[in-house]
Amino acid sequence: MSFSCEERCVLGIETSCDETGVALYSNQRGLIGHALHSQVALHARYGGVVPELASRDHVRRLLPLLDTVLDRAAMEAEAIDAIAYTQGPGLAGALLVGASFAHALAYALDVTALGIHHLEAHLLSPLMSPPAPAFPFVALLVSGGHSQLMRVSGLGDYALLGETLDDAAGEAFDKTAKLLGLGYPGGPALAKLASRGTPGRYRLPRPMLASGDLDMSFSGLKTAVVTIVRGTRLDPGAKADLAAEFEQAVAEVLTAKALAAVRAEAVTELVVAGGVGANTRLRELLAAAARERGISVRYPPLEFCTDNGAMVAFAGAMRLAAAAGSTACASRNTFNVRPRWDLTALHRLI
Repeated sequence: MSFSCEERCVLGIETSCDETGVALYSNQRGLIGHALHSQVALHARYGGVVPELASRDHVRRLLPLLDTVLDRAAMEAEAIDAIAYTQGPGLAGALLVGASFAHALAYALDVTALGIHHLEAHLLSPLMSPPAPAFPFVALLVSGGHSQLMRVSGLGDYALLGETLDDAAGEAFDKTAKLLGLGYPGGPALAKLASRGTPGRYRLPRPMLASGDLDMSFSGLKTAVVTIVRGTRLDPGAKADLAAEFEQAVAEVLTAKALAAVRAEAVTELVVAGGVGANTRLRELLAAAARERGISVRYPPLEFCTDNGAMVAFAGAMRLAAAAGSTACASRNTFNVRPRWDLTALHRLI
């Protein structure tokens, strides 16, 4: 993606769920400052995200995080040229906090406020770090709320190839962790336990592995774990082995489906984005299988696998560059959020 010679600094704001992210991205200097606050401690006692608490915490965190980012970038707010914020999908209240903050600040600074699709920000995030993948490529989006395979032919040009028919991969991780008595957030806790176990002691299904299409299913895995947990007295070693088998099953399905998508689309690059993309076992399986097939696999840096403001700022910079000279993206008087938003409904330009 080419940027103009004139420097433009885009502020990114992410408040779709339980992380508050703020970042500054320069089309000339790259990422020049970012800060992130996680609400894990806030929601841990409830075993999951409480939407009202999430929204209120975003209100508390945004202004201090903005001050932190400006200090790190050695910039004044007046140097911001545009503000990108997560418009959806996500929790309605949390999205409204970020959108209202972005538009109020944009009005005060007399700059454009630009709504960004959360999943577009994720799938573009690997382009922040060299070597960047070239269009077209296949993207595997795997998180707590989404498991999708997309063909990415260009900015805003996305085609859905396959998706989960029930639980997302990250959601299945969280639910299985809860069954095993692990803490919140469940995904990282289960992965940590799995690192001490060995797959194979318990045999879990690999749902839809031979379905002949690119769709996925993970709820059956959770059900299989329920059956084992209820019918077996599990000592710590057995729990670790069960966690390792579950992780292996998810990683095998995601790997097989992603590589099948790359083969079907006749491309040579695969982008993996979303929180589950940080899973070590998945990365190991993908790396080994991709090497055998001459496929390049790209990830965002680990710190940007989960929700963050940097990916929103970067997506905003790309959108603004693509729409240079257009005022279609400008919205300073009204705004809305989109808790549900189909990624394939986006357009090349804003």
